[in-house]
Amino acid sequence: MFNQKDVRQEIEELGFKNTGNIYWNAGTTHLYEEIVRRQEGNIAHLGPVVVRTGHHVGRSPNDKFIVKEPSSLEKVWWGSENKGMEEEKFMSLFYRLQAYLQNKDIFVQDCYAGAATDYRIPVRVVTETAWHNLFARNMLLQIKTIEEAQVHTPEFTIINVPRFNAVPELDGTSSEAFIVLHLGKKLVLIGGTSYAGEIKKSVFTMLNYVLPQESVLSMHCSANVGDNDGTAIFFGLSGTGKTTLSADPDRRLIGDDEHGWSDQGIFNFEGGCYAKVIRLSKEAEPEIYECTRRFGSILENVGLDYNSRRVDLDDASLTENTRAAYPISHIPSAIREGICGHPKNIIMLTCDAFGVMPPVAMLTSEQAVYHFLSGYTAKVAGTEVGVKEPQTTFSACFGAPFMALPPTVYAGLLMKKIRTHNVKCWLLNTGWSGEPYGEAERIKIAYSRALIKSLLNGTLDQGQFEKDPLFGFMIPKACEGVPSEILDPRNSTSDKAVYEERAKKLAADFKDNFKQFENDVSEEVLDAMP
Repeated sequence: MFNQKDVRQEIEELGFKNTGNIYWNAGTTHLYEEIVRRQEGNIAHLGPVVVRTGHHVGRSPNDKFIVKEPSSLEKVWWGSENKGMEEEKFMSLFYRLQAYLQNKDIFVQDCYAGAATDYRIPVRVVTETAWHNLFARNMLLQIKTIEEAQVHTPEFTIINVPRFNAVPELDGTSSEAFIVLHLGKKLVLIGGTSYAGEIKKSVFTMLNYVLPQESVLSMHCSANVGDNDGTAIFFGLSGTGKTTLSADPDRRLIGDDEHGWSDQGIFNFEGGCYAKVIRLSKEAEPEIYECTRRFGSILENVGLDYNSRRVDLDDASLTENTRAAYPISHIPSAIREGICGHPKNIIMLTCDAFGVMPPVAMLTSEQAVYHFLSGYTAKVAGTEVGVKEPQTTFSACFGAPFMALPPTVYAGLLMKKIRTHNVKCWLLNTGWSGEPYGEAERIKIAYSRALIKSLLNGTLDQGQFEKDPLFGFMIPKACEGVPSEILDPRNSTSDKAVYEERAKKLAADFKDNFKQFENDVSEEVLDAMP
């Protein structure tokens, strides 16, 4: 903790007066002490801190708003993902939040978003709990020296107050929870929810607004790099394997979730990882598993034996969405600088529950943009409340809830960078192939890893391929370490007629979803439709 600077005046300039103690840039150990003293969590065996988020065990997309204000009004992608809030409502909510924090202790963490110095943005996170401040410290880029802390001037400020609830009738919110971004004031208000992921995704949304206007592509992706086969980026929605497949002990991790792609290359937005850990396997995911047993890691809603203080990663009694937030330095192979060169390969991950998509397929640049805008995966039973049967899910740019600008802005930047740097593009299915969910086992992680190894080292694209008659992408006929009969789902299905029905239904869903973009993309991208 740096004591040489009094931030009270700066906090008062935000409108927060008469607060209690201000804990500025408290270190991990200090925050642990405060978490225990304030009974916010429990220290588990070997050192991670285990916390509970209450009835909000995941993001609240219906509770996110962007303020309608002059500087951003004509730029924002308004709609179901970005609902508007009038500025008058925002200010009313903000004033009540200021009153709420009077006489309360607050925690202030000054940090950065963006590893590349040319695009790094100073961020301040103000929280009412110690554990949320530790989350911000883990997930963003830390300040390392007193001198750096003294000159840190935040461009964005996030106020996280889980115990303060909105009044929907007064504030125009959907519930007591709220995540409100004022892009003009560069201010985010979060309340009514303890789910810490709202903090990191609010930072991501702000970067998704700012950086593309500077010709930097902001991406919901993981990234890693090999000694001889360059950088690879992995696009994918939650549950598709983004974190798992990028944490490869034979490659160096750049980051697991959010990156920028500038004219200089790839850079991580974050300083930590936020991994799903339900039923985490020590054998299949050894590096992430070890992070759940480290001092400094935060385990959200993970099962805990309160007598032995040992965690149970198989316990889904609170949620399937159990999480671990840890600094990227917990991954031995991570590149702490968070910067690397231009990618040689782009891998778009999907978890197809209908058994239609092949385990891997080669894409043209136009097909890559089509699948990027589509952002397809499937939800299966148990992943969300009320999901009984597999459901198609389309999320533009593999992260529509966080895209502040129209998706075609990001797609245009992606196409330009793919062509400029001659990047190979792939679709990788980590779900089911040949047979649907419930009738077969999910594709083994070992097979996915073998496919990725082969495509990254260049051996896969040297083999023979066959064009898929419906989706048009190219399917390899062989890959070392993977049974050849599973590579084409038409060859591994037990009933080809039933398979074709499923495939045509999924293709129709793709076409229906893409209607929203038809007038804003080139004919070449439209030709990539099934």
